[in-house]
Amino acid sequence: MDSTHIDTYLKTLSLHRISEIYLQEAENAANTKLSYQDYLLRLLEQQVLSKIERSVNRKMQLAAFPQVKRLEEFDFSYQPKINEQLIRELASLTFLAEGKNILFIGAPGVGKTHLAISIGIKAIQARKRVLFFTADQLTQNLATAEVSGRLNSILDQLGRIDLLIIDELGYLSLSKQTAKLFFQLISKRYERGSIIVTSNKPFEQWGEIFSDDVVAAAILDRLLHHSYPFLINGKSYRMKQIPKPN
Repeated sequence: MDSTHIDTYLKTLSLHRISEIYLQEAENAANTKLSYQDYLLRLLEQQVLSKIERSVNRKMQLAAFPQVKRLEEFDFSYQPKINEQLIRELASLTFLAEGKNILFIGAPGVGKTHLAISIGIKAIQARKRVLFFTADQLTQNLATAEVSGRLNSILDQLGRIDLLIIDELGYLSLSKQTAKLFFQLISKRYERGSIIVTSNKPFEQWGEIFSDDVVAAAILDRLLHHSYPFLINGKSYRMKQIPKPN
């Protein structure tokens, strides 16, 4: 066997995983009397799995999650009022195909960001495009784009993302101008792309976030029209981690 020519062809075709394993797999195939078709199938399966893994890893980097939080790690017993069955159904990602939104509303520490990231990771594992921003990061990006004349381009890019996660809405109030930019983004994705929002403010206080009751009402109208709102009234996970005094 002229492995030099094989290696060259595999490199030319960018079949890097097959290049790494074909000799060992050939030996295994000979020992187990595997057919040529089954040997080829084994190589192709490994190449496909490698490509999917690289794609998922790349999408994880692009998503820019502040940390990795998985649904399997979420302690539903500590937040018994959360509808666990519905969360797990949403993790199947049917809401993405329907262009629906998810809103996690509650006090700091109740698991809003954990749930948002974990669903985002499920979407990436399904090879969807996901971006994570804090509300402050996102509005600063939009404001910068407006000044540089790139707002429409940025809105188009964000409009094509399969899932946009906006975290910590309400921790900082927005100016009237940035609130209008935020409204433009929500309008761009309305009934076209799903959004997950986490906020520490109940809906009736969103006028304070956007410094404008009319804009807040318009944003809420679009977010809530097709949505799964979760109002989380529970204990902080951070308090759970504080050691109890002896």
